[in-house]
Amino acid sequence: MKILLVEDEAKTLQLIKQGLEQHNIEIDIAYDGLMGLTLAQRNLYDLLITDIILPEINGLNLCRKLRESGFETPILLLTALSTTADIITGLDAGADDYLGKPFEFSELMARIRALTRRNKTISAPSNVLRVADLELNQDTKQVKRAGKEILLTAKEFNLLELLMRHPGRVISKVELAEKIWDVTFDTGTNVIEVYVNFLRKKVDKDFDKKLIHTQIGMGYVIKD
Repeated sequence: MKILLVEDEAKTLQLIKQGLEQHNIEIDIAYDGLMGLTLAQRNLYDLLITDIILPEINGLNLCRKLRESGFETPILLLTALSTTADIITGLDAGADDYLGKPFEFSELMARIRALTRRNKTISAPSNVLRVADLELNQDTKQVKRAGKEILLTAKEFNLLELLMRHPGRVISKVELAEKIWDVTFDTGTNVIEVYVNFLRKKVDKDFDKKLIHTQIGMGYVIKD
C-alpha cells in the first residue's frame, strides 16, 4: 500500500509516518497543498490523507482540484475542525471520510483499511479497458482500435495497459520505469521515449484522432 500524506504539523506528521512505517506502508509526504497536488497528479496512491489548514492550497481546495481533474483515489481529511458543518463541507469538497484531531492511531488505521478495501471493490478493473475506440482485453491480451486488432509486444502491452488504467492522468517517466521495467529511473536513457514512440506508431499512426499525448517535463497521458 502507498499513501500520500499532506500535513504541515510536525507532531501529527511524525505520529502518522512512524505508525504507517511500522505497518509496512509506503508513505510520501507533502508539507503544503501545492506540493500535495503535484505529487497526487504525478504518482499513483492507494489513499490520500490531508489536513485542511495548509500553506499554499488548503485541504478543501486540494480535494476540489483533484476531483475536478478526475482523481479517484480515496481522500481522508484530518483536522481539528470537526463540527457537523465542517464535516459536510469536507465531504462536499470530495473527501471520502473525515477524522477529527486529536485521534488514536488505531482509529486512523481502521479508517485506512475501510477506505482502501472499499476502493479495491469499487475500482476492480474490468476485463476490458476502453478509451475512445481503443480496447484492451486484460484476459486475452488483445488490443483493438475501431475493431482492428493491434499486435503489441509484452512491454508495449504493459505500457498501454498502465496508461489505460488511468485515462486523463499524467504518468511520470519515473513511475513508468518502476512499474513497467521495475528499475530506478535513469535520466540518461531514452528507453521510455522509444517504447512510447513504438506504441504511438501502432495505436495512433493510422488514425486522425491521437490518444497518446506527451506532457513536456511531466510524463505521458492517454485521453479521448
